[in-house]
Amino acid sequence: MAEFTMELNDEQKEVRDWLHGFAADVIRPAAAEWDEREETPWPVIQEAAKLGIYSLDFYAQQFFDPTGLGIPMAMEELFWGDAGIALSIVGTGLAAVGVLANGTEEQIGTWVPQMYGDANDVKVAAFCSSEPDAGSDVAAMRTRAVYDEAKDEWVLNGTKTWATNGGIANVHVVVASVDPELGSKGHASFIVPPDTPGLSQGQKFKKHGIRASHTAEVVLENVRVPGHCLLGGKEKLDERLARAREKAKKGGERVKNAAMATFEASRPAVGAMAVGTARAAYEEALEYAKTREQFGRPIIDNQGVAFQIADMRTQIDASRLLVWRASWMATTGKKFENAEGSMSKLFASETAKKVTAQAIQILGGNGFTREYPVERMHRDAAIYTIFEGTSEIQRLVIARTLAGLPIR
Repeated sequence: MAEFTMELNDEQKEVRDWLHGFAADVIRPAAAEWDEREETPWPVIQEAAKLGIYSLDFYAQQFFDPTGLGIPMAMEELFWGDAGIALSIVGTGLAAVGVLANGTEEQIGTWVPQMYGDANDVKVAAFCSSEPDAGSDVAAMRTRAVYDEAKDEWVLNGTKTWATNGGIANVHVVVASVDPELGSKGHASFIVPPDTPGLSQGQKFKKHGIRASHTAEVVLENVRVPGHCLLGGKEKLDERLARAREKAKKGGERVKNAAMATFEASRPAVGAMAVGTARAAYEEALEYAKTREQFGRPIIDNQGVAFQIADMRTQIDASRLLVWRASWMATTGKKFENAEGSMSKLFASETAKKVTAQAIQILGGNGFTREYPVERMHRDAAIYTIFEGTSEIQRLVIARTLAGLPIR
């Protein structure tokens, strides 16, 4: 088991510097344009593909880093560049992870390459879980999947929302309920292949921030997919449902708690994204405070500004510590006995909102204009306290975990 450390090794530093260079040279110069256009930045994704950043191999290498620091390090650097473009680059990974975690070797080999395409023909994928009435309350999911035994097909009906790349994806991974009585344990994931009849894009959301990332509804109307598109296969599903029904009879709360483990392990990655945005805003504010003069001296000489800068850096470093600890715990198999995953996401996301707001204040009127990037960073930071579980949900998870109460 790898020991926890705050020191990156030489290989990790090399990857970090490589990503930082891409973020500085490619992502940042394009950030304002694609934020204004509110469109998927295909040229940037293609450039990332040419360099090997937009690929399953790259994310697999970071995911299997034995220290657990590969993914948070990569997320921080890319989102330091720009949150909207970075999310367009990493968004496909959500769907890929869904297949890697639940699919058979054949399914992984068939569908994951189609999610990315290649440098000459870039594709994206979408993971579709949230619904208009089922965000944090995943047990309330209404999208249904019914098995047509005669044709060995699954029929999907429902509406998904807040889907990154929804409707424009080459491959959609859709979570649907096959047994509503089991709540979240009655869910299964399905591959919807390209050009499948019945799947359409609903509303495309015009968002406050991360505007370069495509977010839309996905409508499923009698979408028929072959039996082999059920991730993991039907035999495995039937076995899992049988176990869940038996456990539900003996004690339903254990079923619900088990369902939270996946979310808890993935939240540090979102925390790392927030750290990247916060760090970018802090660096802008620090440089401005050192060079902007008022009353004959740099404004950082004023205690009111200096104390804000000190607090910003302290909170960012504390956020990174929590994120790295949780990522290391997840990789090394240590249990989140105190909801450490939720802690990292909560603190880092709230820090990003606060730090980006402070950056605007330090830049004054300039910070309120689009001539400076902190305005965009502040808009982008708002998403971190919302997706992958709101800050209120994180606090609820932490409090109930500490109290030894079931998490609903």
